[in-house]
Amino acid sequence: MPGAVKSLDPAVLDRLSSLSLVARAVVEGFMAGQHRSTHLGSSVEFAQHREYTLGDELRRVDWRVFGRSDRLVVKQFVEEENLVCHLLLDASESMSYASLPWTKLDYARWCSAALTHLVLSNRDTAGLVVFDEAYRTKVPPGNGAVQRKSILDLLEATEATGRTNLGSVLRWIAPKLKRRGIVCVFSDFFDDPKEILSGVRLLLSGGHEPILFQILDPEELDFGFQSMLKLEGLEQAGVHKIDPRAIRSAYLEEFGRHNTELARAARALSVDFVPIRTSTPLEAALSTYLAHRMARVRGGRR
Repeated sequence: MPGAVKSLDPAVLDRLSSLSLVARAVVEGFMAGQHRSTHLGSSVEFAQHREYTLGDELRRVDWRVFGRSDRLVVKQFVEEENLVCHLLLDASESMSYASLPWTKLDYARWCSAALTHLVLSNRDTAGLVVFDEAYRTKVPPGNGAVQRKSILDLLEATEATGRTNLGSVLRWIAPKLKRRGIVCVFSDFFDDPKEILSGVRLLLSGGHEPILFQILDPEELDFGFQSMLKLEGLEQAGVHKIDPRAIRSAYLEEFGRHNTELARAARALSVDFVPIRTSTPLEAALSTYLAHRMARVRGGRR
C-alpha cells in the first residue's frame, strides 16, 4: 500500500521508545561484549597506567600515584564502540503478498523503521541494505537525525520486485560488512534452507550476530482457502486454478518442513529465528522478542 512507512503510527514508535532501556540492554547483550574495541580511549573501565608525556590532559593524571611515588602517570581506559545494527530488507516480489490491507514488505518496513528508531535513539549506529535476488541499494551505517531520515526515506521508496536469492545475497554481503554488529534480516525466507544457512555461517564467521525475522502472511501459514483459487506465481510465470482443499495437507506439510529445517539449523548455530505473522500488532511482536531476549541476557545465555 502506498506510503506504508508514513502510515506507521508515530504513537507506535513513541511507545516502542519506552522500551529504550530494554532495547539498549538487549543491543549491548547481543554481542556479549564482543563489540569492545582493542584500542584505548576514555570510557569508565580502567585499563592501565602509562608515563605522562607533554600534551596529556592533566585531568587524566593519577594524582594518588604521584603522591606515593612522585611519578606522573596518566590513566588509560578501555573504549567501547557503539554497536552497529545492519538491517537487511528482502524486497523480492514474494514479499508483495497480502491477505490483509498491508503486504509482507509493508510489515517488514515497519519493523525496520521501529528498530531504526530504537537503535538511533540509543546513539548506536544503523544501516540498511535492500535486496531481492541481488543487492539493490543501501544506506551505509551511521547515526543521528540525518541517518534516521535517510533510512526511512529508502524504506518508503522500496517496492517489491525481482526474485528471491537470499543465500547468495548473504554470502555476497557478509565480507562487505566491515564493522561487526547485529545483522537483522527481514524476509519470508522462501529460499533453499541450506543456501540461507551457508550465508548465515559466513556472517557468524565475520563476528556478526544474525537475527532472522521471518515475516509471513496468516494465509501462508494457515492456507484456509475454501473455494477454487487462481494462483499466479509472484516470482515465476504461470497461472493455475486449483481446489485448495485438495492440496492443503501437502502444502502445510511442505511449508512446515521448510520452516522446521530453518528453525532447527538456526538453533544449532545459536542464531535467533523469529517467525512473525503480519496480523500481529507491530508493537507486540517486537516487544515480545525484546523481552524474551532480555531475559536470556540477564540469565547469562545467548
